[in-house]
Amino acid sequence: MGSAARSAAAELVATFGLVVATVGSIVVAGPSGAGLLGVALASGFALATLVSFAAPVSGGHANPAVTAAAWVVGRISGARALLHIGAQLVGATLGAALVRLAFPGPSWRAAELGAPLLAPRVGAGRAVLLEAVLTFLLAVTYLSSVGDDRTPSPTSGLPVGLALAVGVLVGGPLTGASLNPARAFGPELVAGVWAHWWVYWAGPLAGGALAAAAHWFLFLRRGEPSLP
Repeated sequence: MGSAARSAAAELVATFGLVVATVGSIVVAGPSGAGLLGVALASGFALATLVSFAAPVSGGHANPAVTAAAWVVGRISGARALLHIGAQLVGATLGAALVRLAFPGPSWRAAELGAPLLAPRVGAGRAVLLEAVLTFLLAVTYLSSVGDDRTPSPTSGLPVGLALAVGVLVGGPLTGASLNPARAFGPELVAGVWAHWWVYWAGPLAGGALAAAAHWFLFLRRGEPSLP
């Protein structure tokens, strides 16, 4: 298997696992009483583990917004970025399909299979802003830890997982805190829930672009050699 295929496979598996953990925790949150904190912990721990697993192979993005940020700062080529995003969307869809098969219909339907939805009185513009800000924090954390190939660490995914957990705690009650177009796309496709779907692309991608700009101007020195 070539490097591109291995990289795509790692992104598919990482995103699959993230969606299973996140969507599964949302489906059981009500019946088990775990609630928002349970979803935040499950999402954050899953991302920390999966990013650390996939980072040596693919960079461990598991998120099109993070892939876009990595591309902007030169961590990945355009062709490889598109390959990663495709793999992430497939992984997210498979993860959502597994949750749908694993849980009784009334359970996953009551939670809309974890598809992110706007809370009442939260308009699309405000939702895009919130998703952008929280994804910015997630992506800039990634670029400063996992994304820095000069300082690899088995626990480098931990800060990224914590950033996601914080994002879920802050934004979950308002937008569902997707912070990840693939994580939104999988449940939306499998459950057929497309309300404000574009919010969960526009917000995270804008946040990823802002994170790349901030990382570039604050941390990358002029004349510094590009990373592979």
